[in-house]
Amino acid sequence: MFHLPTRLAGTRRRVATALGVLGAALALTATTASGATAAPQPDRDRVKIEPGEAYMGAGTRLHEGSPAGEPSMGIMAPTDGVQGIDVSHWQGSVNWTSVRGAGIQFAWMKATEGSTYKDSSFNTNYPAAYRAGVIRGAYHFARPNVSGGATQANYFVDNGGGWSRDNLTLPGVLDIEHNPYGAMCYGLSTTQMRTWITDFYNTYKSRTTRDVVIYTTAGWWNTCTGNWTGMYGKSPLWVAHWTTAASPTIPSGFPTWTVWQYTSTGSVGGVAGNVDRNQFNGSRDRLLALANNT
Repeated sequence: MFHLPTRLAGTRRRVATALGVLGAALALTATTASGATAAPQPDRDRVKIEPGEAYMGAGTRLHEGSPAGEPSMGIMAPTDGVQGIDVSHWQGSVNWTSVRGAGIQFAWMKATEGSTYKDSSFNTNYPAAYRAGVIRGAYHFARPNVSGGATQANYFVDNGGGWSRDNLTLPGVLDIEHNPYGAMCYGLSTTQMRTWITDFYNTYKSRTTRDVVIYTTAGWWNTCTGNWTGMYGKSPLWVAHWTTAASPTIPSGFPTWTVWQYTSTGSVGGVAGNVDRNQFNGSRDRLLALANNT
């Protein structure tokens, strides 16, 4: 059972609209660490994506669109608390030394999707983040309609989703959200979805000894699992809620959030274009405790 981190004191400091606009403008002229202009990135916001191309928040964006209140954070993203990012091949080449120098302490990166796809940038990102001193981890984009939870958990562990107590590796993440390729709940009933998640969780824990982190939204979880409480006290919650509010809306069945993905339009040195920004709900010591299972 994981130990819940203490909630950060105070209210998140949000950036004024004028600074957001300035940040977005400055981001357009961002350069790489070598001084060269960053190469254009793929359009991850296009309406249709192909199997294997999903990323954290892809289903939410395609089904719900960007919330009207979501700020364009630019390079002026808030820096309070313990900050992190998540990436996939959509971010292109990442300069992890610059990312760490920009104050980013942790990152999860896409490793696998379903039971046949591996992210093309994972083998580069995973060791590079480690060498730069970023506490890193891997995530799996769930496809509950194509194979069972145990099958996908094994595929995840076999292709980068494992864990070791080395002070720089976080437990793996099950990214389970709106289906970017079809029906919101992947054609599964709430009972079937609960069984699928349980099978993934049990298999991942058997393989790694760790509780898998669950990334989701309140809307998806409440609808597709039927407000399930089965992961209460087991999986740390990584909630996606792109908002200027002081705290996220969390799914029913979880006591609190451990990580909050608060924007999909953030920016950070070392990454060209938009990148998801996240905040950890606790101190760096608590982040290390999550990494090391202490």
